[in-house]
Amino acid sequence: DATHKAYCDKELKESEEKKADKTAEVEKLTTRIDSMMARSATLKEEVAQLQADLAALAKAQADMDRIREEEHTAYVTNKADMEQGLTGVKLALKILNEYYAKEGKAHTDKSGAGASIIGLLEVCESDFSKSLAEIESSEETAAAEYDRQTKENAVDKTTKTKDVDYKTKESVGLDKESAELSSDRSNVQAELDAVLEYLQKIHKECDEVAETYEQRKARYEAE
Repeated sequence: DATHKAYCDKELKESEEKKADKTAEVEKLTTRIDSMMARSATLKEEVAQLQADLAALAKAQADMDRIREEEHTAYVTNKADMEQGLTGVKLALKILNEYYAKEGKAHTDKSGAGASIIGLLEVCESDFSKSLAEIESSEETAAAEYDRQTKENAVDKTTKTKDVDYKTKESVGLDKESAELSSDRSNVQAELDAVLEYLQKIHKECDEVAETYEQRKARYEAE
């Protein structure tokens, strides 16, 4: 009985120590796996948001490209019309000024009417010149703003694309590592299950011996 009790004590002690070690190892692995999975899930959400941002950025840039093209086309047409009109007014002024600058009574008689026409044409010339300068200034401003925003979008796109690559790579790595750790945890859990099964067996065997010993001791004392 004493030998068997020593055996039971030794086996129970060693098994309980193994149980504690394996339980702690399973818990440690579980904590690491949970942490990795949570981080991976966060990264995937961030990647999804970045991809949505990139899609919105691409749409915004496409809209900008279309609007800039329409604006530039309108500018080219309007500028040509303005320049043509300005050229025509200048030509008319040149002809009239040369005509009324000639000597002669007929011309002198018409100088009053001529002066009115010339004055009107000079106002037209001024208006055409002013309008031309305004549309050229507007075009330069619009083109500069388009270039600035396009460069800013390009930088934003590059940054977000790199973020997507880095976060995706990190997420994939975490998924792979957590899968490996899950496999390790399964192996440790199997070892723990085996220890628990053995403990149950030892307890059954040794508890019965202990009870029998106590019963024998009680009978001995009763005698």
